[in-house]
Amino acid sequence: MMHNSVFLPLLFFSLVTRCSTAEDVQMAKQHRDPCVAEEEHVSYRRFRRGWIWKQLLVQEEDPNPRMIGQIKSDYDKGDFSIKYLLSGEGAGEVFIIDEYSGEIYTLHKLDREEKAFYILRSQAINRKTNQPVEPESEFIIKVQDINDNMPQFQNEPYVSVIPEMSPSGTTVVQVTATDADDPSHGNHAKLIYSILQGEPYFSVEPKTGIIVTSLANMDRETREKYFVVVQVKDMMGLSGSYSATTTVTIILSDVNDNGPVFQHSLYSFAVAESAAVGMTVGRIKADDSDVGVNARMTYGLEEKEGNGTFQIHTDPVTQEGVILLAKTLDYETKKRFVIIAEAINDPMDTRYLGYDEFRDQATIKIFVEDVDEAPVFPVQEYEWKVQENMAAGTTVGTVSAMDRDAANNSIRYNIDRDSSVKKLFKIDPNNGTIITVKSLDRESVSWHNFTVTASETKQNRLFSSVPVFIKVLDVNDNAPQFSKVYQPYVCEGAQSGELVQLVSAMDLDDPGEGHHFYFSLVPEKRINPNFTLRDNQDNTAGILTRRSSFSRQDRTQYLLPVVIADSGVPPLSSTATLTITVCRCEPAGHCPSDGVQALALPMGLGIYALVAIVVCVLTVTVLIALTLAVRSHKTRRRNEAKQESGPVAWADLPGKVFRHSEPEATNSLEAYSPVPLRRQPKRRDRHRFSRAEIEASIRMSFCQSYHIGPEDEAFRQFMRERLLEADTDPFAPPFDCVRTYAFEGRGSSAGSLSSLGSLTASETSPERPQDSGRRLVRLAPWHGGSEEETSF
Repeated sequence: MMHNSVFLPLLFFSLVTRCSTAEDVQMAKQHRDPCVAEEEHVSYRRFRRGWIWKQLLVQEEDPNPRMIGQIKSDYDKGDFSIKYLLSGEGAGEVFIIDEYSGEIYTLHKLDREEKAFYILRSQAINRKTNQPVEPESEFIIKVQDINDNMPQFQNEPYVSVIPEMSPSGTTVVQVTATDADDPSHGNHAKLIYSILQGEPYFSVEPKTGIIVTSLANMDRETREKYFVVVQVKDMMGLSGSYSATTTVTIILSDVNDNGPVFQHSLYSFAVAESAAVGMTVGRIKADDSDVGVNARMTYGLEEKEGNGTFQIHTDPVTQEGVILLAKTLDYETKKRFVIIAEAINDPMDTRYLGYDEFRDQATIKIFVEDVDEAPVFPVQEYEWKVQENMAAGTTVGTVSAMDRDAANNSIRYNIDRDSSVKKLFKIDPNNGTIITVKSLDRESVSWHNFTVTASETKQNRLFSSVPVFIKVLDVNDNAPQFSKVYQPYVCEGAQSGELVQLVSAMDLDDPGEGHHFYFSLVPEKRINPNFTLRDNQDNTAGILTRRSSFSRQDRTQYLLPVVIADSGVPPLSSTATLTITVCRCEPAGHCPSDGVQALALPMGLGIYALVAIVVCVLTVTVLIALTLAVRSHKTRRRNEAKQESGPVAWADLPGKVFRHSEPEATNSLEAYSPVPLRRQPKRRDRHRFSRAEIEASIRMSFCQSYHIGPEDEAFRQFMRERLLEADTDPFAPPFDCVRTYAFEGRGSSAGSLSSLGSLTASETSPERPQDSGRRLVRLAPWHGGSEEETSF
């Protein structure tokens, strides 16, 4: 039988040997020996095996179909009575079998990288009986490798970053390649690495693919990026090997190995003397070859002849030094500044450079430009003191400004035109002296604040301003007065020595040692019989009763003038009058109307209160006018009646009633003597006050009226009392009207209605019977009584 030369020598196996031991059985199981199945059921019975086949190997990538082996049963006599069948992986597609000879053929080329081996099963069947003559057997067809794959790099692209100035041998990155060929078959998959580009800076380990630095202290500022080409070969680089390449990008990261360097050793700037504080004068820049944090720097200034006139800070974006004006400039004082600027690297890394190499210096010259400036006051503000009540023209103080320009222009002074103090002060425009225009009053305004401007008379007429504060000092020019409006009252049953009112005083003045007031009554020839005053020596005084049993029937109000003196130099005093009202107090001693029984009309009220007062006054006026008109009309009618009837008898006499005696009654009018119905009432002789008391009472009334209004209970009580007084005043209109009575006739059982006959309770007329009913009361005492004069 002919075989291909690439196949291994044919091996023939015979299962005629016995599987005698358990180890043999186990090995047979691992190799899927057909006899094992029999011996598993039949306790290691020995069977005769008639299979004969070869070790099957096939080389990959062989394009030609060829026979790769043969299976044969020892029952095959060559008469083609045995039929061979093939099943399993690739049967019929990749491999076929000659059913007569048992030869196995490939149909097309195989690729080991796709499938390295195939597991197949074979059978030998008797054609006549169609029964297997041999148990089914399993075998493997192995695909033998050839070097048909090139290596490939994994994880591309390769990028690595290492610090600059790294020492030689620093690991950069590891490249990795793989080969699909069989690593166990020759050198097909054994790889080796080498560098095609990147020397002498970098090298690669041939077996591991680790790239390392070959040169030390590579400088990023010289070259930042490197491209290294690495090659890999299989078969250890021998002839016939395949290769592949990859590019590794190596970047040098920055370290702080460079210090700042100024672009120029001298910088010059110019700035106007009128420049505002905080203005940017200029910018300077120190270069640093490093980047990022390593290029960060700070700037400082050292003035050789300055005192902090300028400042510098670092621009975080551009890393420039920004020079700022820190103080105002004056060309006339200093025209030039020389400054040393220093740039310092932050942070410093002394592994690469020394401390002094991380800094650099440059000189800066700043020239001040002259401009026309406004006059300058030597102080920020002026403050003076002046006493109140000083005569007009009193000097308060003098302001002064100076023009520092070389021209030295003359200056004019003026008080701010919008100021309201021009009516109180004026300033000399040439020398700045401020004087008073009129006397000052501390109680009106204690401080006067205004602005004085100083302006040039030539060139640009620039000006500047300064605030002026004038404090008005106090003098004792205000008399003390009560601290509030008092409404004292005394109960009708008050006893002697009771406290009526505790009073205190206030003064618009403001003495330095504080206020001290003295209280006393107005000196009189006789002591006040009703009230007395006790000075408590603590700026208060008590009003006490001097007698008992006050009565509203006797008197409803008392006026008590009180003298209040201060402790100023010279001392001032004033007299204030208290209106003490007699009140019908409740059992607890409280006056229902708060002790206010009669008050003057309020003064200084709101607009609604004033309208109400005007309406009340107009109403009273209209009532009085109507009353007078009615009275005039009735008088005119009486006169007309008299003229028409001629001389009238007793009926025309007003207020007369004629008494008659029934036995002697006649129709003659002369028989009756007229008796007045009521006596003419006498006007009450009211207490006559002195002029000083009246003025004090008026002042107190005005002061009290300032605090009450139409809604106040005191005001309502006052109006009720005035109305009651008007209703009960016998001299107020309307007056009694004349009534005429005809003769009643004789024999009246009621008797006479006249009160003239009832002088006493026992008098009766002998001519008329006794009347057992209620007697008539005498009317004369009701209208003819007079009120006794009252005093304090």
